[in-house]
Amino acid sequence: MSEARFEISAGFLPLLDSALLVIAREKGFAGDEGIALHLVRETSWANIRDRIAVGHFQVAHMLAPMPIACNLGLTPLAATTIVPMALGLGGNAVSVSNPLWAELEAHGAVGDLSPRKTGEALKTAVIQRKSAGKPPLRFAVVHPHSGHNYELRYWLAACGIDPDDDVEIVIVPPPLMADALGSGALDGFCAGEPWNTAAVALGHGRIATVKAKIWRSSPEKVLGAEARWAEANPEALAALLRAIHRSARWCAEPANHQELAAILSAPGHVGRPAEWMLPALSGLLRTGPEATVAVEDFFVPQAKAATFPWKSHALWLYSQMVRWRQVKHSVDNAAIARETYRPDLYRAALKPLGVALPGANAKVEGALAAATPVGSAGASLTLGPDGFFDGSRFDPDELDDYITGQMRTNSG
Repeated sequence: MSEARFEISAGFLPLLDSALLVIAREKGFAGDEGIALHLVRETSWANIRDRIAVGHFQVAHMLAPMPIACNLGLTPLAATTIVPMALGLGGNAVSVSNPLWAELEAHGAVGDLSPRKTGEALKTAVIQRKSAGKPPLRFAVVHPHSGHNYELRYWLAACGIDPDDDVEIVIVPPPLMADALGSGALDGFCAGEPWNTAAVALGHGRIATVKAKIWRSSPEKVLGAEARWAEANPEALAALLRAIHRSARWCAEPANHQELAAILSAPGHVGRPAEWMLPALSGLLRTGPEATVAVEDFFVPQAKAATFPWKSHALWLYSQMVRWRQVKHSVDNAAIARETYRPDLYRAALKPLGVALPGANAKVEGALAAATPVGSAGASLTLGPDGFFDGSRFDPDELDDYITGQMRTNSG
């Protein structure tokens, strides 16, 4: 371990995908880069955002859309924040209460996590509830500017359910979701692991579908960095990116998953049983009391350029902010979203390691039906599959047309 040259404080939430930051410290990768990495467990994404703004944190485990929202002025007390690195792909699921799952089964859902079949069953349940004069189903997400909110809305809308009129969507911190499902306060939620596994383990609900099937190889958490600090401390940031890269490689090895789950289970990290971490790491999800479903690429920490901050990811997330009327579309706003993600910093930090670096900063999302070798610097690189479940594609060069098309089809 090198003598510490850099002091970096990082906030995180108790989620499986905090693993890359946690392991960077716990396995010594940060220390090897001369970093004294101080991790602070937080209770909400709002606290993460606010503490970066006031200088308590230099970097943080953040929702992929959150830095974009900060830079667009959509949140109070927000500092300009950049994304020099992603923290993996996938990792979320949609869970529903036991009573709602019984309804969905009656309408044709079969427990295979199919977004289409489960969504059609949910649409029937929504229509019947409306006809009977019952209150709308209540779903929770972790934050308005989250992948959870956008993927839940995307799924519902593509299945003919209006997320604003046919259901109610509320904000609940991830550690409270399983208990809220069990108490009847929620009918469903979209959250990261281990909270879906927790809902099943506690007998409160079922996993209905997963992010990895709604949009394969899709973004989830990122490393957010306060922009002024990043500009003033390029060596420290580059060292941190190298440490997290080494952490991602370690987390991706199946032989390390038992140890990873044990480390995450510590009270200062996720603070829940190691057994709750393992399903997401293995991709063998326990979806119900006696049901297990294998999900390819449920959580990807390192393969498929999983830590690369694609500008096309930033622009898709921005398109959903526009779609759901959080921000008006303009050339300037699209540019702010695009420039929030900084693949140039990623390349500069990791090029000396000879790692696979994509040959482009953006790509057509949803274009790869199978794993596909692509042009890269350094090691060879394979991307995909990356399809949306409804067969759509997002070309960042056709942003205006994509937004216009989605605004026309918000309810299916």
